[in-house]
Amino acid sequence: MSTAITETEPKLLPGDLAIWFFIFMELLVFGIFFIAYAVMRIQNIEMFNQYQLTLNRELGAANTLLLITSSYFVVRAVHAIRLNNVQSCIYWLYAALGGGAGFLILKSIEYSDKFSAGISLGTNTFYMFYLSLTLFHFLHVILGMLILFAVAIKAQRGSYNSENHTGVETGASYWHMVDLVWIILFPLVYIIR
Repeated sequence: MSTAITETEPKLLPGDLAIWFFIFMELLVFGIFFIAYAVMRIQNIEMFNQYQLTLNRELGAANTLLLITSSYFVVRAVHAIRLNNVQSCIYWLYAALGGGAGFLILKSIEYSDKFSAGISLGTNTFYMFYLSLTLFHFLHVILGMLILFAVAIKAQRGSYNSENHTGVETGASYWHMVDLVWIILFPLVYIIR
């Protein structure tokens, strides 16, 4: 009697186990950032409330919608590859990349507005956290897009199918982490008063 897990049997976590160690470490770092932000906010509530109003909530909300939609596209890509529909998987991966690109464009517009107004990490504690947290997340979006692009290229080369799709699940898991962090970051920095 064999107890080996095959690709067709459900696993505890989708994708490669190594990505989950990476994801948990990344979430730990973001968690520390979020706790530090909350502590500093409590100590400087009026300043945080004042400068929070200078953020573009509409762009932040649009970016939230872009990332949630992009995560949905990644879910569709995983579903497609599990059904051995490689072309559909590729299509959904590129759609997800489009959502990520939209996020980067809108965030760059927001940064341009702040930097042109002379705002930097040294402006005040609120902007130090705002820029640190969102730039750190911005870099994670870029990394997630590189991972999804690599997965899409491998899919185009025939590396994935319904029997072998761990790579697609691995990329999807990382992308969902990027989305989850923004879903926490957006209300924390832009909305909660």
